[in-house]
Amino acid sequence: MKEVCILNSKKTSLTSGSIWKAMLLFALPVFLGNVFQQLYNTFDAWVVGNYIDDNALAAVSSSGSLIFMMISFFNGVAMGAGVVIAKAFGAKQFDSLRKYIHTAIAFGLITGIILTVVGVALTPFVLQWMGTPSEVLPQSITYFRYYFYGAIFIVMYNIFVGILHAVGDSKHPLYYLIFSTFINIALDMLFVAVLGLGVGSAAVATTISQGVSALLCFIHLLRVNAPYKIAVKEIRFDRKSLVDIIRYGIPSGVQNSVIAVANVVVQSNINSFGKAAMAGCGSYSKLEGFAFLPVTCFTQALSTFVGQNLGARQYDRVKKGVGFGIACSTILAELIGVLSYTFSPVLIGLFTDSPESISFGTRHMRTICLFYCLMAFSHCIAGIMRGAGKPSVPMFTMLACWCVIRVTYITVALKFVNELTTVSWAYPITWTLSSIIFLIYFLKADWIHNFERIEEKKEKVGKI
Repeated sequence: MKEVCILNSKKTSLTSGSIWKAMLLFALPVFLGNVFQQLYNTFDAWVVGNYIDDNALAAVSSSGSLIFMMISFFNGVAMGAGVVIAKAFGAKQFDSLRKYIHTAIAFGLITGIILTVVGVALTPFVLQWMGTPSEVLPQSITYFRYYFYGAIFIVMYNIFVGILHAVGDSKHPLYYLIFSTFINIALDMLFVAVLGLGVGSAAVATTISQGVSALLCFIHLLRVNAPYKIAVKEIRFDRKSLVDIIRYGIPSGVQNSVIAVANVVVQSNINSFGKAAMAGCGSYSKLEGFAFLPVTCFTQALSTFVGQNLGARQYDRVKKGVGFGIACSTILAELIGVLSYTFSPVLIGLFTDSPESISFGTRHMRTICLFYCLMAFSHCIAGIMRGAGKPSVPMFTMLACWCVIRVTYITVALKFVNELTTVSWAYPITWTLSSIIFLIYFLKADWIHNFERIEEKKEKVGKI
C-alpha cells in the first residue's frame, strides 16, 4: 500500500520534469476551475438583472466586496494550510502530511459554523454601514442572508481544494466545479426565471451548488489511494499542525481581510453615487473576476510549486519556476486589460440595458483595466513568498498599500473631486505602489537568491 501511495504522489508532484509544462498543466485546470467559480455570482447577476429589475441587480452586483470580506480571512488560513501541506508532500513526510490535512479539515468545520452564524447575524448592519440605498437594502439583506446560510460549504470547499492543489491535483476540483456550476445555472433559471421566487432564490441556488462541489471533493479525498487520503476518525486538531497552519495562514488571512475591508470602503463610496453606479460598477466587478483569473491560477501554481520544490530541496528549479510564472501572469493580465478596455460598453451591457449604468461601469472599467499587469505582479510575488514560508512581507505591504493608502486616498480625494473616477483611480495607484515595493524586495532581498541557506536555517530551528 505504501509503495502504491508513493507512486500516486508522483503523478501530482511538481518537483520533476519540465518546469513550464508542470506549471501549465497545474495552472490550466485551476484557471478553468476559477472560470466556473466566477460563473456562480456572475450568472446570479445576469439572471436577476434580466428577469427581475435593476434594484435586484444592484443588490447582487454589490455583493462581491461584502462576501469577500466575510470569507477572506478563513480562506487565507486555508492558504496557509496549503503551504505546509505542499512542503510536507514535496518532502515525502507523509505522517506530517496526514496530520496537517486532518487538522485543516477540523479547522474548516469550526470556522465554517462560526462564519455562517456571524454572516447571517451581521448582514443588515454591514450593508447599512456601507450606505446601501434604501430601495436596494431589502433585497441585498435577503440575498446575503441566504448566501451565508451556506457559508460552511464555501469554507469546506476551499479547504478541500486547498488540500488537492497543495498535492498538485488541480483536475478533480475542476471536474466537480463544472458539474456544480451547471447545477447552479439550472437552479437559477428555475427559481428566478421560471418560478419567480426573487433575488434570495439566486443565493439559494449558489448555496446548493457549493454544497454539491464540497461534497464531491470530500468523497474523492475519502476514496483516493494516496498519502493524502482522509479518514473521518482522524479529523481532529493536532497541536503542532494547527500552530504551523495558523503561523502560515494568519498573515494570509489578515492580508485578505484588510484588502476586503478596503474594498468594502470603496464599495460604500460607490454606493453614494446611487443605484445606477452600483449596478454599473457591480457589473464590472463580475467581469473583473474573470480578468483576474490568470493572476489567481498562476499565484496558486507558484505557491504550490515553490512549496513542493522547497520541500524536495529543488532550489534551482524554484528560481526558474518563479520567473516563468511571473512572466505568464503579467502578460496574460495585461492582454485581458486591453481587451476589457476595448469592449467595456458591450461587456457591461451584458448585465444591464440602462444607459446610465453602462456609462458608470464603462468609465470605472476603463480607468482600472490597463493596470492589470501591476496587480498581477503584486499577487505573484505574494504567492511566491507564501510558498516560501514568508507570508508576513506581503501582508504588511498590502496592508499599507491596498488598505491604509487606498482608504486614505479615497477619503481625501473625494473632498476635492467628488466623481466616480476618483474612486476608480484608487486601484491603479495602490497597485503601482505595491508593485514598486515588491520589485525592490524581489531584486534585492537575500531570500530569493539563497533558498538553500534559508531552508537549512529553518530546519535547524525545527520548522518544515
